[in-house]
Amino acid sequence: MAKTSGVVEVSNLHRTEVFMSHRNARLTVFGRRLLVERIRSGRPVAHVAAEMGVSRPTAHKWMRRWRAEGEMGLEDRSSRPHTTPHRTRPDIEDRVCTLRQTRKLGPARIGPILALPASTVHRILTRHGLHRLAWLDRPTAQPIRRYERSRPGEMVHVDIKKLGNIPDGGGHKVLDRRQATDNKQATTSARKSGKPPIGYSYIHSAVDDHSRLAYSEILTDERQHTAISFWRRAQAFFASHGITVERVLTDNGSCYKSKLFTQALTAAGIAHKRIRPYRPQTNGKVERFNRTLLDEWAYLRPYASNDERTAALDTFLHNYNHHRSHTALGGKPPISRVNNAPGQYTRRFISWTVKITR
Repeated sequence: MAKTSGVVEVSNLHRTEVFMSHRNARLTVFGRRLLVERIRSGRPVAHVAAEMGVSRPTAHKWMRRWRAEGEMGLEDRSSRPHTTPHRTRPDIEDRVCTLRQTRKLGPARIGPILALPASTVHRILTRHGLHRLAWLDRPTAQPIRRYERSRPGEMVHVDIKKLGNIPDGGGHKVLDRRQATDNKQATTSARKSGKPPIGYSYIHSAVDDHSRLAYSEILTDERQHTAISFWRRAQAFFASHGITVERVLTDNGSCYKSKLFTQALTAAGIAHKRIRPYRPQTNGKVERFNRTLLDEWAYLRPYASNDERTAALDTFLHNYNHHRSHTALGGKPPISRVNNAPGQYTRRFISWTVKITR
């Protein structure tokens, strides 16, 4: 019976090994305690080691640790050596980091300069967090400090994206240049006198820092009164999702530097923050959202007119907020971080999918 019981315990141990954090360990913390208990009961070390699938030196090692440290001696510990005598000298590591930050060179080019293998250079850059240029600020080459607010509404990023209008019948992305020019002239001529040619649209966007919930509108300009009106509608949108906005972060555009815009925020109990000049990374969440707008809405497919593209914005926003997986949110949509009422997911996503695949 004892032998049968031992087999059951070993099989239980094998099932727990799936969840071990140390991939080279034959025993979990539970298995080490079991090994110690069996040896303390008077059984031979060699027999217990064979049952547990480890060698006798390993069994003696865990017994020594248990006698010296108690239960703490059976916990996992780092495999990193106490000393590394062959590690690259600190002054050489500093030179590697300097070349990376000042000249943006990779391991294959830094290696010959310092007479080091490219693999060694890569390990040095990884150790100092410099192995990916995307993680570095381009002007200063310093590692980018990423942050995320702890609750919805604590900060909302606001920005404007300028986008060229599409003439009726399509532009150069649909037709050849000559036909696109004719469409542009025809659309301009059809307008009332005194109005500018095709011109531009201005996409005003607001993105919540914590949830990434986004709100956008296509407007005709980027003046202060337009920006103020947009924000009031954006604030109502966030309020409808139970989000109370505390701060608004913008760049240093003329509409955001106006006193009227700041006063409109202050009157609503919202603090207005502006980024440091020439540091758009600070407002990076809405800047990244602008890129998503271009890739997944503005340039997703050829539009036959500006009105057709404008009409597709609402569908994109619904898909973005309610269904599109977001890598920064663990593959979940922004609405998953918002305390919203039931029924937030509608059938509009199905029609959006069908429209793309056709």
